[in-house]
Amino acid sequence: MRLAATVTLLVGCALLLSPGCGGCGPGRGHGKRRSTRKLTPLAYKQFSPGVAEKTLGASGRYEGKITRSSERFKELTPNYNPDIIFKDEENTGADRMMTQRCKDKLNNLAIAVRNVWPGLRLRVTEGWDEDGHHSEESLHYEGRAVDITTSDRDRNKYALLARLAVEAGFDWVYYESKAHIHCSVKSERSAETGGCFPGSAWVTMEDGKQRLMRDLHPGDRVLASSESDGSGGLLYSEVLAFLDYNPTTRKHFYIISTEEEAKGNCSGSAGKLRTIFASDAQPGQCVLAAQGQGSKQHLTRISRVSFWEDKGVFAPLTAHGTIVVNGVLASCYAVVDKQQLAHWAFGPLRLLYHWTGVPQCCSSGLHWYSWALHWIGTLILNSDHFHPMGMMPEVQ
Repeated sequence: MRLAATVTLLVGCALLLSPGCGGCGPGRGHGKRRSTRKLTPLAYKQFSPGVAEKTLGASGRYEGKITRSSERFKELTPNYNPDIIFKDEENTGADRMMTQRCKDKLNNLAIAVRNVWPGLRLRVTEGWDEDGHHSEESLHYEGRAVDITTSDRDRNKYALLARLAVEAGFDWVYYESKAHIHCSVKSERSAETGGCFPGSAWVTMEDGKQRLMRDLHPGDRVLASSESDGSGGLLYSEVLAFLDYNPTTRKHFYIISTEEEAKGNCSGSAGKLRTIFASDAQPGQCVLAAQGQGSKQHLTRISRVSFWEDKGVFAPLTAHGTIVVNGVLASCYAVVDKQQLAHWAFGPLRLLYHWTGVPQCCSSGLHWYSWALHWIGTLILNSDHFHPMGMMPEVQ
């Protein structure tokens, strides 16, 4: 399977190395002040991402109404955050009930509101709906959606409030009405971490041949970038382990298609490379394509982003933190959109394998080190001393 006119990269949660595509980073690092980025308010009737709410690229499909008597009611948790005002017209506390994911994003947003508008609080006008007041299959019935305003009900603030909701991590944000912003999240099941590439994706081996991802093993050497941020030349990097490995599960993946003949159109996009999540990739952006060691990497333009269900979930970790999959340079990491930070975080694991040698392949599921990092990150995020606004761009 040679690199032809169209390169198709199937990725679940890997990062693409892309020029000129920024993401919100983890805050300050290495003693330098984080650069500021002006937030662009959403326009009236605009939604982000630009797909329908109940599609895979946003909050996902409707899974059924939750009632107080249903088994799924235990999926909801009350939110007593003092920085949030709950309208609670029904006087039942229903607006406070939501999924944990929705609660986490709402709490992040509450801090952002307080930081941008000192003295104001976030206000929830609609949360979980147990009375059937919304349209059929509304995510309000599952505790996965909220309608919000600021406490002063100043409609001039709502466009920026919508952008803050996007930055706080809501999976779909809609400037739905002059009177409120609608936000929703994925279900807890569909938002589970893990996975990167399907078994049918292919990599380039040291002998120049191509091998399917499902046939890859630790100790194999695959085409990658010599620098962890993708800025270096091409070389063959050793596969140290799999951060996720499940040959039998089926999962949805993003399909990023590029047109080789369009590579000339990206010549003006060269510059410092940035990483973005595959879910944030858009047609018209440029990614790095590569064919083999000794060949020159080149930018090629994304022509289409779609979804596909495939078998197998594989996340190989190379010594250099990058890997060329289906002819496109991608990251081995899938937690944050800062490649160098992720590469640093996995440094102890790479050092461990350097000392002990490559283990036998492969235990099914998420790698213990990935699980531990995720667990630690969850503890920090849930800490009362953690300041989520530090993970968000500053507002000018």
